[in-house]
Amino acid sequence: MLPEIYLLALLFFTIALFYASAGFGGGSSYLAVLALFPTLAFTEMRLLALLCNITVVSGSVYLFYKQNLLKIQRILPLILLSVPFAYLGGTLRIRQDFFFLLLGLTLFAAAVAMLFLGKDATQKVTLSHPVSEYKSAKFSSGIIGSGIGFLSGLVGIGGGIFLSPLLYLLRWGRAKQIAACTAVFILVNSAAGLIGQIATHGFTLDPQVAAILMSSVFLGGQIGARLTVFKLSPVLVKRITAILILAVSIRLLYKASEAYL
Repeated sequence: MLPEIYLLALLFFTIALFYASAGFGGGSSYLAVLALFPTLAFTEMRLLALLCNITVVSGSVYLFYKQNLLKIQRILPLILLSVPFAYLGGTLRIRQDFFFLLLGLTLFAAAVAMLFLGKDATQKVTLSHPVSEYKSAKFSSGIIGSGIGFLSGLVGIGGGIFLSPLLYLLRWGRAKQIAACTAVFILVNSAAGLIGQIATHGFTLDPQVAAILMSSVFLGGQIGARLTVFKLSPVLVKRITAILILAVSIRLLYKASEAYL
């Protein structure tokens, strides 16, 4: 077992608490933290991030469902194509330095976009031509889902941190509906990516390390999800989301720069 396991558990608890408040699992930040501990192999980092993602968002999805925040008919087109592409991404091998660079640049762009959204961006747009617009929305949702699913499986996260800014930009729904949709997306894609990685790289994690970290994120995630459902305003949820993404992107870009400088 890692000597730093209890420090990691505290950090993971904190990450899960804040990320779950925006409907996320925290995979990108788990990876950023694990990168500071070189005793773990890169493939082990990705497995841990996905397992913790699944642990956090499983509880979040249940709470969102109980509060009637899940719109399954609208979520389904996003996840149908994302699952096989997440599995495909999970089977591929990538260089660690390229991973950090790709993830950092994408998240930085997403955070900036969210921070400059207008105040009405969390409101659902009324469609002028419901039938044609709905068919177009299903097609575009499939394209978005497949692309994000592939990238999610490739880097070892659930993909919610990519999906959420897009949904805000598209005015897909209100902030809590977007958080609920994001949680479902992360759950199914984390599972698909995990299966793909295990099929390719095997499962080499220390069970005790995995159990301690998964317990920590479950507790933090339950607290964070309840804050979103019962306490936080939509505007605050959006701001938390953007700030978290920005902070992680800067940390990952710094990590990537060390390999290229």
